[in-house]
Amino acid sequence: MTRILPGIIAMAIVVVASNILVQFLFGQWLTYGAFTYPIAFLVTDVVNRVYGAATARRVVFIGFLVGIACSLIGTQISGEFGPLVTWRIAIGSGTAFLIAQMLDVAIFDRLRGGTWWRAPLASTLVGSSVDTILFFSIAFSASLTFLEPANDVSWAGEVLPLLGSGPTAPLWVSLAVADWSVKLVLALIALIPFRLLVRRLGARVA
Repeated sequence: MTRILPGIIAMAIVVVASNILVQFLFGQWLTYGAFTYPIAFLVTDVVNRVYGAATARRVVFIGFLVGIACSLIGTQISGEFGPLVTWRIAIGSGTAFLIAQMLDVAIFDRLRGGTWWRAPLASTLVGSSVDTILFFSIAFSASLTFLEPANDVSWAGEVLPLLGSGPTAPLWVSLAVADWSVKLVLALIALIPFRLLVRRLGARVA
């Protein structure tokens, strides 16, 4: 447990920071959390490469528990427009995190024998896409209003041009596309620290 403690701490920091920063807008279509959350995939992939899939799943599960704790606390704190975290956001966040991260671990493990960049890139791209679809659908789609009937998310269903200039779509779709785009860019950038961290930690393990 001691050897993976840095990974556990890093995952916890990312989850806590993302839960806080998702409340603040960066421009019109993004929250600051969009820039911190993708680091969770980097942490998972580094642990997976150095210590194996079983250890990576353990780190993910601990991160999931931290996220659940943050969400539960957020539902009890009232902001200007109600609870800082609604139950739909809490459910969406937890579900998306656990499924996407576990999928990331499985894909990475399947591809670990190939070129060094293929496993982290493929697993992160698939995991990020699934995470985005699950979170935004659960949190804001009108078809899932039954999850929290008292929570009015009609604002997210306002039909507007996609990202301000494309075909019309519900607002939450524009938010999802913007979030997904950032994740794709960061997945490419993350290959650099992934390579460096794996070399450094791999040498220590060896």
